[in-house]
Amino acid sequence: MPTASERIPAAVRPLVSERARKTLDVVEKFVNEHCLPADPVYAAQLGQGASRWSYPPIMEDLKAKAKQLGLWNMFLAKGHYKEGAGFTNLEYGLMCEQFGRSRTASEATNNSAPDTGNMELLAKYGTEEQKKRWLEPLLRGEIRSCYVMTEPGSACSDATNVQLSMRREGNEYVLNGQKWWISGAGDPRCKVYIVLGKTAPDHPDRLKQQSIIIVPTDTPGIEVKRMLSVYGYDDAPHGHAHLIFKNVRVPAENIVLGESRGFEVMQGRMGPGRIHHAMRSIGAAEEALRWLLTRANAEHKKPFGKLLSQQGVILQWIAQSRISIDAARLIVLNAAAAIDAGDAKSALVEIAQAKILVPNMALEVIDRAVQTYGAQGVGQDTPLAYMWAQVRTVRIADGPDEAHLEQLGKRENRRAGEASMLLERQMEETDRLFRKYGTKETGPCSRL
Repeated sequence: MPTASERIPAAVRPLVSERARKTLDVVEKFVNEHCLPADPVYAAQLGQGASRWSYPPIMEDLKAKAKQLGLWNMFLAKGHYKEGAGFTNLEYGLMCEQFGRSRTASEATNNSAPDTGNMELLAKYGTEEQKKRWLEPLLRGEIRSCYVMTEPGSACSDATNVQLSMRREGNEYVLNGQKWWISGAGDPRCKVYIVLGKTAPDHPDRLKQQSIIIVPTDTPGIEVKRMLSVYGYDDAPHGHAHLIFKNVRVPAENIVLGESRGFEVMQGRMGPGRIHHAMRSIGAAEEALRWLLTRANAEHKKPFGKLLSQQGVILQWIAQSRISIDAARLIVLNAAAAIDAGDAKSALVEIAQAKILVPNMALEVIDRAVQTYGAQGVGQDTPLAYMWAQVRTVRIADGPDEAHLEQLGKRENRRAGEASMLLERQMEETDRLFRKYGTKETGPCSRL
């Protein structure tokens, strides 16, 4: 079978360095030989009850192996961050696809969300003191972090709706409010929250009302009200928390970039993160297709005396899955290349396309794989059910599909005047040509 570097799409191959190609093959080998076999052991080591919120020991062994292979912190993009490993967004995207095939691979290489986005935020916007205190231990994998934005009482698909109060009192900010779906808050190694709240609720510019502040998790006044589940999965030891902030006092020096610049920081953080989510989802789709192929050709399971691949629509599912995965990959890599050529702000359209297309594609592929396994596909004996639940959340995380579709539709609709003018000029030229040649309309002809 061709290696991962040999399967890089021809359209982007010239953008991938020799070093990145070699690393990509090492990543694929690490995922195949170490992470995927470790995934069931990791799940078993979580145990039951309170022990699920402890740290499975197999992860430390995977991290040691990853460091030995030089697979650590590949996500900070070349040309954008001095702390990174020197790979472009496109190159890292190809690696991220491999990570998405396994439950353990991203964390084992210190490339897992939400830490990657938070480290990018600190690297891009943090002061030297903030970097020293929080970024450096995150890069070393000594601590973990959370991004704290979504609220139970607000429509946070529009982030300007956040209501958590961040009131300035002397050299401190006092935080009051609630947040939920705070991924990573269950991990005992989580030591820092990156919190979005309102510092200037009366500012006339709604995009200047918010600020982002760094809050140590042991700050008095923070309560973990409950842990939330995703389609019944608790995602331990990572978890998703409902947090309450009650008179939480944080030094003013912990503000990121400056007061009223929270929306700017948030947008700078989320662009590359959406690419990471998309490429991991493509990896999940690839892994699901592998499971589908295995079941469709299983000699020991032949309904009605034939392999599944010899009956019904299974071959069509396989072909459709291959086409969909490959097409989606090109959309995401194009977005990554656009970020590399400029920045996330200049690639908003390409990022939105990837964000919308990929999770929907992956869910279709995973669902086909589930269907081939029947009852087994919805249980715990394959990774497919958990994989589906994880990818389903991507349609909501970092902005729901509908919000991105509306913005993308508005941008595309701006071309209406230009499109109409071009059509009018073409029809005028068509009329002139009819007159010139003395020809009457008999066949198809465009008319507004």
